[in-house]
Amino acid sequence: MPFLRDGDGMLSPAEAMEAPNGEAARRRALAVSTASGNIGAIAFSRTGDPDSGDFAEGVVLASFGDVDLDALEG
Repeated sequence: MPFLRDGDGMLSPAEAMEAPNGEAARRRALAVSTASGNIGAIAFSRTGDPDSGDFAEGVVLASFGDVDLDALEG
């Protein structure tokens, strides 16, 4: 999931992308962390049922760039 700064300078998540496994998620997060407009990215994993929409809490696998996840928790 890439992150950017919104108009107020606040950390804002962009659209998450799926990956087939944890290593692919780490590589993709590293690549998008420096893409134009992004300030960083995280790779995370979560389990759940897409049919019902029930998912467990995500587990951060890696973080790249200027992403302070504690700042997102309110």
